[in-house]
Amino acid sequence: MTVSDILFFGKDAEFYREHLAQEFPGLRLHLAKDNAGITGQAAESQLLVAMAPAVTAATVRALPRLQWVQAMTTGVDNLLIMPELPPEVAITRVRGIHGPQMSEMAILNMMLLARNFPAVLRNQERRRWERWPQKLLVGRTAVILGVGSISEELAPRCKAFGMRVIGISSRTAPPPGFDEMMPRTRLAEAAALADFLVLLTPYTPETHNIIDAKLLASMRPDSWLVNLARGNVVDEEALAAALRAGTIAGAALDVFAQEPLPESSPLWDTPNLIITPHIGGMSETYAEQALPTLRQNLADFLRGGAGGLQERIQRTARAGAA
Repeated sequence: MTVSDILFFGKDAEFYREHLAQEFPGLRLHLAKDNAGITGQAAESQLLVAMAPAVTAATVRALPRLQWVQAMTTGVDNLLIMPELPPEVAITRVRGIHGPQMSEMAILNMMLLARNFPAVLRNQERRRWERWPQKLLVGRTAVILGVGSISEELAPRCKAFGMRVIGISSRTAPPPGFDEMMPRTRLAEAAALADFLVLLTPYTPETHNIIDAKLLASMRPDSWLVNLARGNVVDEEALAAALRAGTIAGAALDVFAQEPLPESSPLWDTPNLIITPHIGGMSETYAEQALPTLRQNLADFLRGGAGGLQERIQRTARAGAA
């Protein structure tokens, strides 16, 4: 397999082309902002570089010589189940770069929930002066479901705020920043200890709706849930019921079973719920963060074809979070 034409697709296309043009001078590098822009020589591209959600069946049909998709995201769920994408087309993704932004998002949500900051903003809009004691992070317990590169960046940040950190994982030795590790079989026990239950686990059949009504019932009325993983990790109906009943204090969701979250979703009106539009993995320097992965994978492919891609995803697998 050889690559001579590469299509950079989407908003960061120009950045990637500019930074790779001199390093790989023998390649023809093309840009397209959308499917309508995939014309002429760009349609002959063997490599597509794009954010996975932007790749549709129409994108694939416009690229008949496609050999490899480099997703500039971690999640590639849509690509794995896309029937139009031939099974011989290699898929790679970007991993290990989301720790800073995801951990900061987790800390932000914990502080917003603890201090009931949405009420502060509502009061500002109403020009209402109201004060209440501010709950601190110091001394509280964060239980993190899913211990990987993102959690390993989050845990030390939690410790900097004086928190206790428990990881839920099959790993036995606590990584730096963790006080204790517990297996997934003890998740309900850990949830009962949590002031904050933070979800960073990959989405798999085993984690589908792992946060269900029974698990939520094990949490305390003064505890909060933060989901930065995947929407289907949480039973959204059960969570909404728990929030309305006040059996947990609040939640912050950055991911949802259906995205974008429909205007008709009852979650919009659920009390004590913070909704953000799947921005946890984003940053103003994302393209710079992702560039080394693209550069390395391209070099590997040019040396050894699809077989040289060390991070090639098996099409029978499910994608992880972030």
